[in-house]
Amino acid sequence: MIEDPQVIRSAGLQPIGIWRSGPWLPAFTSTDLREAVSCVREPVHVVRETPEGRVGVSRGGAVLREDQVNGVPTFPLLGTLPALYPEWLGDRSFVEVHGLRFPYVAGAMANGIHTTRLTIAMAKAGMMGFFGAAGLGLHRIEQAIDEISAALGTDGPTWGCNLIHAPNQPRLESDTVELYLKRGVRRAEAAAYMGLNPMVVRFAYSGVKRLPDGRVDRKNHLFAKISRPEVAARFLSPAPAEILDTCVRNGWLTRDEAELARSLPVAEDITVEADSGGHTDNQPLVALFPVILGVRDELAAKYGYHRPIRVGAAGGLSTPESVAAAFALGAAYVLTGSVNQSCIESGLSDEGKKMLAQADLPDVVMTPAADMFELGVQVQVLKRGTMFGVRAQRLYDLYVAHDSIESLPGDVRARIERELFQMSCDEVWAGCERFFAERDPAELERAAREPKHKMALIFRWYLGMSSKWAIAGDPKRRADYQIWCGPAMGAFNRWVKGSFLEDPARRTAVQVARNLLEGAAVVTRAQQLRTYGVPVPSAAFHFTPRPLA
Repeated sequence: MIEDPQVIRSAGLQPIGIWRSGPWLPAFTSTDLREAVSCVREPVHVVRETPEGRVGVSRGGAVLREDQVNGVPTFPLLGTLPALYPEWLGDRSFVEVHGLRFPYVAGAMANGIHTTRLTIAMAKAGMMGFFGAAGLGLHRIEQAIDEISAALGTDGPTWGCNLIHAPNQPRLESDTVELYLKRGVRRAEAAAYMGLNPMVVRFAYSGVKRLPDGRVDRKNHLFAKISRPEVAARFLSPAPAEILDTCVRNGWLTRDEAELARSLPVAEDITVEADSGGHTDNQPLVALFPVILGVRDELAAKYGYHRPIRVGAAGGLSTPESVAAAFALGAAYVLTGSVNQSCIESGLSDEGKKMLAQADLPDVVMTPAADMFELGVQVQVLKRGTMFGVRAQRLYDLYVAHDSIESLPGDVRARIERELFQMSCDEVWAGCERFFAERDPAELERAAREPKHKMALIFRWYLGMSSKWAIAGDPKRRADYQIWCGPAMGAFNRWVKGSFLEDPARRTAVQVARNLLEGAAVVTRAQQLRTYGVPVPSAAFHFTPRPLA
């Protein structure tokens, strides 16, 4: 005789009491169990149908002593799970420190693709958004700060701006930090940093002070986006003495601020970025995240930190299952990117959003990055519907193989002018001269000395413009759209297929976030019940998007 596997699975669970039914009878069938799993906002009880029978889930009712039965149907009680809210999935200190309702962040997308509208919407929903300042001039960034501040108020909901490492434009980086400090931007998402420099250190420690009760108050909050343990270690350690001394010498930090900085990590919020759109090392989150947690714990012990250091997860998060998995790994918060780019608040053109909505898992490719072109750094972009990835790689191969734009074979030069630039290299260079004369004249001085650098600037023109064409929705340049995107976009499209979120015109960043968090809570509850021996059906691990208030 073959025993019931459900009975075998639950045999080690001994009753801890008696449960009396209320308005609902216990759920034992697959259909009823799926419904019970979705009720995450109320406690549930794990019960047996009989002392040796099926394991199920009950709602409501009461836990009793044996002498309180009074003829009402009762069941042996195996355990009770409290209510589970999406707000509670992450680290409570994260929402408390940053004044949020949900442990959810919409990451910055460069060139203003993460718009002020998106930042404001996230803030009003009790989440955080980082305006996509990378690639923009100071005047445009200041306009965005004005717009966000006017909408949210001085003491309103929490928001922040991106702070991109710009090795080719150090003046822009320093001016951006100066602007943030001047305008009271208290949260910055530091991206593309492989190491520390005085500017990111200056932002991190500006305004830090010791309160009368001995506690340390940090005015600014730096979110360091990292994908390597050695980079994480730099942000999780106090800033090097030589950088702090430079900041004091230049008047960027006071002596008191620098002294306090010697016992504080540069960042107390670390975002572990796995296989994401844009800049990425293509690391799997399940391998990378535990390693970074270990680095955090090791350095916290080494330096004797008393303040919590929160580690969030990003990259590949686009379904309830992936978000639940990130929280299960220990993420204090989750950060999304690609999926927000396809929402109505993003700065990407409608045509670009339609292209993203058609993407599947394999429809991405790695290609040279505009901001770190000469270093060979790559970004992950959409492959389907655009030739940008292939064309950008062709330019980088030419850059490696030749010393100047003049040394290109005539037929090769003519082809890139015709197919990629749609103008002559001389016309492209004229545009570069106008741009860098205003943004960074040092680039022009270097190009005059180094013909290969001039070639790099010309090629970078195409890489930079390709993003702008995608934002503007230029129909003549559709084949050249650069749209940052990871495989998470394909997973998201599969998840929302057939739901109200399938249509890009109905995708709002807040609805996407609420559904991801709600679904993650349901998936988490399903897994909890499974550990109690409940035969949770596979359908209970799938959450269908629906409009959420």
